[in-house]
Amino acid sequence: MLSAIGALAGLALAIIMIFRKISPVYSLMAGALVGGLIGGAGIAGTVGMMTAGVNDVTPAVVRILAAGVLSGMLIETGAAETISYTIVNRLGTRHVHLSIALATMLLTATGVFIDVAVITVAPIALVLSRRIGVPMPVMLVMMIGGGKCGNIISPNPNTIIAAENFGADLYSVMICNLGAAVLGLLFTVYVVSRFIRRKEQVAAEVDPVVRKDLPGFLAAITGPVVAVVLLALRPLTGITVDPLVALPAGGLAGLIAMRRCKLTLTSLASGLGKMTPVAVLLVATGTIAGVIKSSELSALILHGLDSLHISEILLAPLAGILMSAATASTTAGAAVASSSFAPAILTSGVTPVWGAAMVNAGATVVDHLPHGSFFHATGGAADLSIRQRMTLIPFESAIGFFLALLSTLSYLLVTTFF
Repeated sequence: MLSAIGALAGLALAIIMIFRKISPVYSLMAGALVGGLIGGAGIAGTVGMMTAGVNDVTPAVVRILAAGVLSGMLIETGAAETISYTIVNRLGTRHVHLSIALATMLLTATGVFIDVAVITVAPIALVLSRRIGVPMPVMLVMMIGGGKCGNIISPNPNTIIAAENFGADLYSVMICNLGAAVLGLLFTVYVVSRFIRRKEQVAAEVDPVVRKDLPGFLAAITGPVVAVVLLALRPLTGITVDPLVALPAGGLAGLIAMRRCKLTLTSLASGLGKMTPVAVLLVATGTIAGVIKSSELSALILHGLDSLHISEILLAPLAGILMSAATASTTAGAAVASSSFAPAILTSGVTPVWGAAMVNAGATVVDHLPHGSFFHATGGAADLSIRQRMTLIPFESAIGFFLALLSTLSYLLVTTFF
């Protein structure tokens, strides 16, 4: 077994390299190699640990690539835009905070990446910002908060990898955080929005640019509904439909319902293009996760929690928080945390489903730090400067922390009374 010092040194190196704008993929691989060597495993032993870690995440990588069919369909057919426009139009400007947050939440919950969901809703938010005078930083926090809430109940890569590493059913992991997601949305809309500075200048009003060929709302949500229903068959009826089948089936059902079959190849190419970088990143996270799993780091953390008289249950959300902070990514954070600490979390008595759910919620707390792409993509979508974007980090972190807290409290409530 590697020393904890080796694992920590490798993780620290990976973080430093990511902060220095070096590719996260190579940063994580370099951290894994250095961590193994410092830990005393030697070159052959370190490589063996890295490849073992990659083998552990391979099933999840395959499922994530399959999820690209659903994601690509939602974006290329205009279904994502239909969902967001419908929600905003129905709720109106009177409930602008709720409409923007809810639209982003539902897009993310249906399987759209959170950064893509924000970019999709951002043009609507910009128009509303100029039309009714709500500063864009407020709008962006509403979008990000809604996206975080949707991310913990979605068939997105972070949920898939957490469920896979814990050996849990994907649908059950999604459902476990449903209450936290709903309460988190209310917290975002009715609490966090009141504390954001509102003195920013609002640009002049402009008319929105809306695509003319958008599908109807019912047709647009057909794909996600089919995917969720297929995933729900296992816990409800005992019939197992693997995400490898359910998610592409939902994407194809959506294409048929919207009569957009001619966009099949385009949707497949788009989905694969979006999922391939995630899949490569997960392979890299597998290398460092393999080293961490083979080290004494998990035992050291558990000993620390015990000496501080802190429940070992907190290891799940804490692992998600720490690893997402290191990688500035929900997906990478959930991958490293679940791969490295799943055995220790399960040993503490937490069930696989709740272990995955709490890790997933914890990974949303600080996944928006500046050394990650999400920070810059969302800031650019909202036309904010780096300085403006930085001021929003405490509010995003508060939302993520609230979700992690609610997920943990939900587990304690279920285990206590049920």
